Amino acid sequence: MFNDFKLTGDRPVYIQVKDYLKRLIIKGSLQTGQKLPSTRELSLLLDVSRNTVIAAYAGLEEDGFVYAVQGKGSYVAAALTPHGAAVPSCEIDWQSRINGYARQAAELDRMKRGIRADKSVISFTSIAPDETLFDLDNVKRAFLDRMAIEGNVLLNYGYAKGYKPLIDYMLKYMEHKGVDLSGKDMLITSGFTEAFDIVLSALRRKDGGSVICENPTHHTAIKNLKLHGFEITGVPMEHDGINLAELERALTERSYDCAYFVPSYHNPTGIVTSPEKRQAIMQLMARHRIPVIEDGFNEELRYSGSHVSPLIATAGQGNGVIYLGSFSKVLFPGLRVGWVLADRKLIDFLESIKRARSIHTSTLDQSVLFQYLHNGNLEKYLKKARAEYKRKYEWTKICCETHLPYKKLSGDGGLHLFVEFDERFDTTALLNACAGQGVIFTPGDMFYTDGGGRHTMRLGFSRVRYEDIGKGIEIIGRTAKQLMG
Repeated sequence: MFNDFKLTGDRPVYIQVKDYLKRLIIKGSLQTGQKLPSTRELSLLLDVSRNTVIAAYAGLEEDGFVYAVQGKGSYVAAALTPHGAAVPSCEIDWQSRINGYARQAAELDRMKRGIRADKSVISFTSIAPDETLFDLDNVKRAFLDRMAIEGNVLLNYGYAKGYKPLIDYMLKYMEHKGVDLSGKDMLITSGFTEAFDIVLSALRRKDGGSVICENPTHHTAIKNLKLHGFEITGVPMEHDGINLAELERALTERSYDCAYFVPSYHNPTGIVTSPEKRQAIMQLMARHRIPVIEDGFNEELRYSGSHVSPLIATAGQGNGVIYLGSFSKVLFPGLRVGWVLADRKLIDFLESIKRARSIHTSTLDQSVLFQYLHNGNLEKYLKKARAEYKRKYEWTKICCETHLPYKKLSGDGGLHLFVEFDERFDTTALLNACAGQGVIFTPGDMFYTDGGGRHTMRLGFSRVRYEDIGKGIEIIGRTAKQLMG
């Protein structure tokens, strides 16, 4: 016994000794009432200092695993488990216990079935921000500043609605985007996905629920809409946004419970909907009295051109738009903070759903984000990030135009480009062929509402090194030409 103890360099030694002895007691290798070796003896057996063993024994006694007898030593305490026969092993067939929601979630979980890439692979699959750009020093400063002001409060429970200083800041932030805040309020969430899920949970649905959206659209949105039982109608995209004629036709054919739109740097096409189309979309939605869920995806990553107001700003004092925002794609996804801006009456219901599900979003995350923003760091960071992403965007676009036999290339900025090949082409086959050469990307079919898109793909360039962008796209282009014959 005691010959299998191994030290690691990542934890205090006395804790490693304590945990090692605790495991022996739990497994039964050290029995109730058994005397432990003296501190001097165990220090020799484990090749650690005597003081380390003394601290470990004290910790075990505090945790209730051992007790000390004055002048005699330490003994294993009686386990707080029932006496008598051992509890029979219970094996549950979990496959038979899983409900339809869980099964559908697993079926829609493309991440589980995706290709696992090591560091040598050139991966165009991610549209997360590049962590080498993260403003670490100012994040540390924001954390220390906020902890110094109200550290004890931040480590306790917070409010379901959100951290008030952050809410007040974000309301002003949205007002600066041109939003009329009359009658509106805000709920802080753990990112976009929770916000979307909460909103869908709150909406009353007719005949099971139906939603109209762009086609293609955000895969996470498709997944959540399906999990909530919505029937999805997708309307094709044009170079400047959704096809208005097709949208109007779809609206006359049936009624919808809500609409979901991504007007800025649309995922996956990267298209920015024109101001004229935004106005027309909102006029159509108002005429048919359809509430709009607006995904404020990537709005801050504008490289060129004029500012374009979000749909919720276009709606003026109207309350028909539910705006979902997040800084995940421009700041730090590890801080799981998003927000819902909508009619005050709706927010009141959403707050109750949030409280029932997760109580509140991490107050620590919210406060650090608030302090970072309050310290004036956002614009400085965005200036640096926009410059780097613009450089990568322009280089990726040049490489695509040079090497890919595409039929259509779209993307006005943001963190990705969308490629369409001839309709007979299969990008899943292309992915399989490229993966063997150390390059992967996202096939576009997962973004389509109607089972289409097998001839498309999304190229995320944000986390790809500049020199690897050209190399990777050249391999994709060469392989695509070979598959085309």
